[in-house]
Amino acid sequence: MKKILSLVLAAALILTLCLSFASCNNESTTETTTESKKYTVGILQLAPHVALDAATEGFKQALIDRLGADNVSFDFQNAAGDPNTCATIASSFVSKNVDLILANATPALQAVANATIDIPILGTSVTEYGTALGINDFNGTVGENISGTSDLAPLTEQADMILSLVPAAKKVGLLYCSAEANSAYQVKVVEEYLATKGVTCKRYPFSDTNDVSAVTEKAASESDVIYVPTDNTAATCANTIGSVVRRTKTPIIAGEEGICSGCGVATLSISYYDLGYKTGLMAADILTGAKNVSEMPIQYVDTFTKKYNAEIATELGVTIPEGYVAIGN
Repeated sequence: MKKILSLVLAAALILTLCLSFASCNNESTTETTTESKKYTVGILQLAPHVALDAATEGFKQALIDRLGADNVSFDFQNAAGDPNTCATIASSFVSKNVDLILANATPALQAVANATIDIPILGTSVTEYGTALGINDFNGTVGENISGTSDLAPLTEQADMILSLVPAAKKVGLLYCSAEANSAYQVKVVEEYLATKGVTCKRYPFSDTNDVSAVTEKAASESDVIYVPTDNTAATCANTIGSVVRRTKTPIIAGEEGICSGCGVATLSISYYDLGYKTGLMAADILTGAKNVSEMPIQYVDTFTKKYNAEIATELGVTIPEGYVAIGN
């Protein structure tokens, strides 16, 4: 009887020890699995200007809101408008094996797309992805490791602003950087639309910042009004362009608010902060595994605001109708 009792007590002791071990092991596993993962995101911004800066800030804030400030770190690099620097920065992100890359502006996207087919890439401030990436018959989804957001505004509505604000205009100059594929795309759309309205358009492409002033002088002297699309080089040179057209009294309709604030009379523009924020939400879904970047279609901001530059409009004698919001308000 004593022997049986001893065996029972021994078995009970072994069972207690096993349960205790299992409990400790479970607690350890729980602590490991519930610990938040930390992510490193590379941000390649083409150049420092108002629109791109706002998109970057919106992107960062969305990721912080979704993942927590302690769980995401940003490796921000600005290429100062140089495509070659874009390529160098893109390669450095690949070497660091960051978890995701934000490419802010078309040349940045092109550089990153050439650098990796493995790391998820999101573009922002990119007008048309098919044009930017050389995709024929683009259907709205890039596929592979690339997706993002577009800053494409309703181009025909921007063209209508030219007709509305400068109704006597017969000659429209199209001022843009020839090195930016998406600028040429916008110019083509506006040019074709205005042709149906009986308005003559002439292109005035500049190759880089060095010839902006000279090309703007020529455009201003030969045009009743100038259209400047969402163009990164123009954005960085907006004040230079503005100094020319203010002297010649040539109004500019701009593709986005940042350019308009430096040289334009009016624009139909998106919020680049909102665009960046939308991109950040996409990034959070990719990083957490909620969505696959290859299956994500390009997204757009669906709110556009008519804005005007009060100072330049007054200086050039352009009357702004109701429905426009002054930049800065």
